[in-house]
Amino acid sequence: MHYVYLLRSVEHPDQTYVGYTADLRARFATHNAGEARHTAKFRPWRLVTYLAFSTKTQALAFETYLKSHSGKAFAAKRLW
Repeated sequence: MHYVYLLRSVEHPDQTYVGYTADLRARFATHNAGEARHTAKFRPWRLVTYLAFSTKTQALAFETYLKSHSGKAFAAKRLW
């Protein structure tokens, strides 16, 4: 499985992160351990939601969409 996930900082709730991984548990642990450069500053993180895709191509396309202007609006209305 391939996952697109949404994280929100526990201590800085206005900070969010959208990412892709094939191993959600390990990637989430990486974020909270401070090993991910883009998210280390705002840890700890909580997993808000994740979506599973059968192919990497679908997951990466959806991640790209969520990072677009219209995708951010969709996520704000439906996923956060």
